[in-house]
Amino acid sequence: MSKSVPAKILSTFSLVMITITCVDSVRNLPASALFGSSVVFFFILSAIVFFIPTALICAELSTTWPEQGGIYTWGKMAFGKGFGLFTVWFQWIENVIWYPLILSFIAGTLTYLITPQLANNKFYVFALINIVFWICTWINLKGLKLSAKLTEIFGMLGLIVPMLLIIALGLIWLLGPYPHQISFSKESMLPHWSDTGMWISLSAIVMSLTGVEITTIHAAEVKNPQKSYPRALLISTIFILLTLILGSLAIALVIPSTQLNLISGIMDAFSDFLSAYHLAWLTPIVAVSLILGAVAGLNNWIIGPTKGLMIAAQDGYLPPFLQKQNSKASPTNLLYIQGAIVTVLSSLFLFMPSVNSSYWLLNVLTTQLYMLMYLCVFFAFLRLRYKHPDAKRPFRVPGGKIGMWLISLLGILSMLFTVYIGFIPPAQIPYHSVLEYEAILGIGLVVFCLPPLIMHVVQKDSWQLKLASNLPTDKSIDEMIKKP
Repeated sequence: MSKSVPAKILSTFSLVMITITCVDSVRNLPASALFGSSVVFFFILSAIVFFIPTALICAELSTTWPEQGGIYTWGKMAFGKGFGLFTVWFQWIENVIWYPLILSFIAGTLTYLITPQLANNKFYVFALINIVFWICTWINLKGLKLSAKLTEIFGMLGLIVPMLLIIALGLIWLLGPYPHQISFSKESMLPHWSDTGMWISLSAIVMSLTGVEITTIHAAEVKNPQKSYPRALLISTIFILLTLILGSLAIALVIPSTQLNLISGIMDAFSDFLSAYHLAWLTPIVAVSLILGAVAGLNNWIIGPTKGLMIAAQDGYLPPFLQKQNSKASPTNLLYIQGAIVTVLSSLFLFMPSVNSSYWLLNVLTTQLYMLMYLCVFFAFLRLRYKHPDAKRPFRVPGGKIGMWLISLLGILSMLFTVYIGFIPPAQIPYHSVLEYEAILGIGLVVFCLPPLIMHVVQKDSWQLKLASNLPTDKSIDEMIKKP
C-alpha cells in the first residue's frame, strides 16, 4: 500500500511562526540578563556557532526523511537502533528536567498575584511545581487537548506580547531620566578574554536558542522547502536574536545582577518599569498573561517528548508495561514515571542554598543533556551524507562538502565547549562549594546517561510491539532512499 503524501500547506511565514514560538522565550531573559551588555556578543556568537548550524542540519534531515520517528529515525538509520535510542532519550530526559524550570517560572510569576516575597520561598516553589505538573499530567492522561486556536492565543499572550512590551519599556527607560544598571561602552560590551567566568554565560545563552529541531516535524508539509527553509531561518534568526538580546538588556537596565532572581526576574523588571511609569495596575495583567502562556506551553510539551520515547519503546527498548497506552492513546506509565522524576528533581529547591542556585543547576543540566542530543544528531547527519549519498534531499546544507563539514564542526565544537563550561558555577550564583556544584552536576549527568545504556543491554526481541508503529525496519531502510 502506498503512503499518502502530506499536503504542502506550510509557507515561509508558517515556518517563521513555528520556529519563533518553539525557540523564543521570555522565561530565559533573567538568566541571560545576568551578564549585562556583553550578552549581545554571546548571543551573536551562539547564533553563528550553534543556532544556525543546528537549524540547517535539522532542515536537511527532516526534508530528506520526513517519516515518523524524527531524531530516533535519523539516529537509527545512521548507526543502528541503539544510537537512535540514545538520541531520543536525551531529547526526552532534558525535557523532564526542563519542566521544573518552566514550573518554577510559573510559581515566581504567580507570586505577583499573591505576594512577591514568596518567590524566594523554597517550599512554596516546590509545592506549586508539583501541583501544576500533576494537574497537567492528569489532563494529558485524560486525553484532553486545548484547541489549536486557544493554544495559539495563549502563545501570543504569553510570549510575543510580553516580549515586545518588555523591550518597549526598556527603550523608554534607556531614553528617559532613569538610572542605568549597565554600561554600553565598548569595554563592557566585549568579554574580557582572561575572565573565564564570562564564558559561563554561554550555557544560559545556548539554552535560549535550543528547540529549533521541533519545527522539523512539519518538513513534509512545507511548500518549496529549498527556498522556504533558508528564508524562514533567516527571518526567525533575526527576530529571535533581536527579541532575546533587547529583552535581556531591558531587564539588565533596571535590575542589578546581584539582585536578579532567575525565577521572578521578568516580573521584577515589569514591576519596576510599570511602577516608574505610574502603570502599576498593569502588573497583575502581565502576570496572568505570562502564566497562561507558560501553562499552555507546558501542557503541549508534556505529551510530545514522551510519545517520542514511546516510539523507541515499541521498537523493543522498553518492557511491555512501559508501552502501555490508555483509550486516549496516552502513554500512561511513561507519564507516571515522568511525573515521579519531576517530583524528585524539584526537591533540589529544598536542599540547595537558594532558589537561584537550584534553578541554575537544573538549567545547566538541561543544557548539557540537550547538547548530547544535538551531538547525536550532528554525527547522524555526517554519517547519512556518506551512507546514503544518492538520497534525494529537497533541502541541503549549503556549501557542498566544505559547507557540510564547516557547519558540523562549528556546531560540534560549540556543544562540547558548552558541556565543559557548564561545570564552572557563575560568581553571581551562591553555592556551598565549587566541588559540591561539580559533584551534583557530574552525578546528574551520569545518572541520566545510564538508562539508555541499560535498556540497550537488557532489551529483548519479545518487547517489540509488532505492527504498532510506522517506523522503518532495518530491511526497509534502503527502500526509504529516494533516487533523483
